[in-house]
Amino acid sequence: MKGFSQKFIDFPDYILGITKEIWEDRGIATLNEYYGEDMYLRMPLGVYRGNQGVISKTMSTLVEFPDRELLGEDVIWSGNEDDGMLSSHRLYCTGTHLGHSMFGEPTGNTVHFRAIADCYAINNAITDEWLVRDYGGVAKQIGWTAQEAAAQLIEAEGGIDHCEKPLTPHNDMVGPYTGKGNDNEWGQRYADVLNRIMSADLAVIPEAYDRAIKGEYPGMTTARGWGEVDQFWIGLRAAFPNATFKIEHQIGRDDPMMPPRAAIRWSLHGKHDGWGSFGRPTGAEVYILGMAHADFGALVTDQPKIRNEFALYDEVAIWKQILMQTG
Repeated sequence: MKGFSQKFIDFPDYILGITKEIWEDRGIATLNEYYGEDMYLRMPLGVYRGNQGVISKTMSTLVEFPDRELLGEDVIWSGNEDDGMLSSHRLYCTGTHLGHSMFGEPTGNTVHFRAIADCYAINNAITDEWLVRDYGGVAKQIGWTAQEAAAQLIEAEGGIDHCEKPLTPHNDMVGPYTGKGNDNEWGQRYADVLNRIMSADLAVIPEAYDRAIKGEYPGMTTARGWGEVDQFWIGLRAAFPNATFKIEHQIGRDDPMMPPRAAIRWSLHGKHDGWGSFGRPTGAEVYILGMAHADFGALVTDQPKIRNEFALYDEVAIWKQILMQTG
């Protein structure tokens, strides 16, 4: 690849390789090479600029989970060598909670959780990133609810007036990547499905999803079949019934030896004014950064449907926004 180290076979190999080198091989100093000095990182719990801040957060996470392993499940990407490439990298992470962290005292519990990172890379360096980790799943496995974890985080950071502010359109920053992905049909198919779901057209679920659909959702929740997938999506939408849903980025790919698949980065912004996955309506204004991957397949000839779905948002960040406004 032009501009990239020749030790990498292709762009997915670059993404998988540097992730292992940084996290598992303890090559934290290589972030000075692989992350641009003025890079941008957006997470639901905050916005950061500069690779030194990213290095600091990386070391903190390794204190929390010193044996952390990151298994790259997929890299769905778009772009080219001249303009740069955007990867949507889905990871299955494991580790033991052995250090002091945002989740309080070490518990010794083994945790498993997913993360999806959208990374823009050019000339062997990442300069823009959007990252969603399933912190709700982590909280659950160490004995907390996502709401309790959010309350603990606010207190640990000095209270409502002083705590770190979650990502919203008001504190977001425009980085070097302003692309929208590609126009591949599988990305468009999945975007259409999510738009219909968020328009309360839940009839799309039996139309677009395989009857044996397997969904992996926040809180390390696994759903099987149309009913459980419906329950997940309607639970989110019902909690924010008037919020604005937006497709921020979409990629579709049809690669040899892989199923057709899609990666969508989306947002939901509005009032918590409905009964749903976040309990009693509070009226709090909430911004949700979401990521979703889907695999397609056709068990019946010429009838491709979604067979696997991976959708993530950060429940802790949502509760933090609610609690900051409601006490």
